[in-house]
Amino acid sequence: MRLLPLTMVKPGMKLGKRIYNEEGLTLLGERVELTQSLLYRLGDHGVDFVYIDDPRTRDIVVQDMISDETRMRAISEIRGSFRTIMQDQMKRKAVGSLNVGKTFGSMMSMILDDLTCHKDAMIMLSNISVMDNYLFQHSLNVCIYATMLGMSYGYSRDELMTLGLGGLLHDVGKTQIPLELLRKKEPLTNEEYERIKKHTTFGYQFLKDEPNIPLISAHCAFQHHERMDGSGYPRGLKGDEIHEYARWVGLVDSYDAMTTHRVYRNAMLPHQAMEILFTGSQTLYEKKMIELFRDKIAIYPIGITVTLNTGESGVVVDLNAKMPHRPVVRILQDADGQELMNPSVEIDLSKKLSVMVTGVNEDKMEFS
Repeated sequence: MRLLPLTMVKPGMKLGKRIYNEEGLTLLGERVELTQSLLYRLGDHGVDFVYIDDPRTRDIVVQDMISDETRMRAISEIRGSFRTIMQDQMKRKAVGSLNVGKTFGSMMSMILDDLTCHKDAMIMLSNISVMDNYLFQHSLNVCIYATMLGMSYGYSRDELMTLGLGGLLHDVGKTQIPLELLRKKEPLTNEEYERIKKHTTFGYQFLKDEPNIPLISAHCAFQHHERMDGSGYPRGLKGDEIHEYARWVGLVDSYDAMTTHRVYRNAMLPHQAMEILFTGSQTLYEKKMIELFRDKIAIYPIGITVTLNTGESGVVVDLNAKMPHRPVVRILQDADGQELMNPSVEIDLSKKLSVMVTGVNEDKMEFS
């Protein structure tokens, strides 16, 4: 399968990997033929990339980090709980009897069990969803990224549960912010930005006394926008004043925000987001954390089209865990621009150090 930006997908191409709806159920299945109408609808729902079936890359399989069962339950629980909190806030009613700690603790245990089976895997885009509310999928993504980094860092299961819950609930305070403000496409006014910034305090106040929610998880909600140099909010904390778990959550929160479609801009690719994160090394984010994240993230995800300095183009078919920026590439187009209908050459960039990636998604390849 191929991972293509929606702008390069043409009517008649077939999906290589299913697309999920807001409930975590299959919206469009594998091998569904895409029409212009479907492409317009996917674009309207914030889908920037899709996996496309291509006979030359049909053997490429992208592994999901968590099972369909876990994903459906997680999205359903996040969506249901957050919407209840939103509705109670609109009615100016105290939130009660949700038992968020028990619900999300059980869900976190399922997520952790699934991720433990893939603890050595690279972090990469694997599921594409149509979401009416960015907050739900973002909460799950941040949880998965933070937990996988915590596993690599050597945290115990109890520590991972606390960190993961902090990731799942880091943005719960946004349920107290008007939806029209969160979805605003135009630049925010200073007053609007100050209001949105209060979601960190709202989240902490909601979670700190919640049964079965560790206080450190509540601090992830409070501190995930604090930055190493004191430029963050709400309290302008610096360095070690920010809890270590909140630093992890803050890092992956920024990454997922950049690599996910927002109402005011399209999604970035992983290598673009990582470049931006590295510009904030030791000023915004802790250097050792960014370096571990870089070593765990699939900068060039499996299925993505890359151009090499040789003039050839191809698709990433495998990753090198020790050198994630140098994947294995199957050549589909030679240096003269000729399509290879039966590609047989794969270049391992970790062994061919003179060959490097110079572009992503720049080709105009035809599909069978």
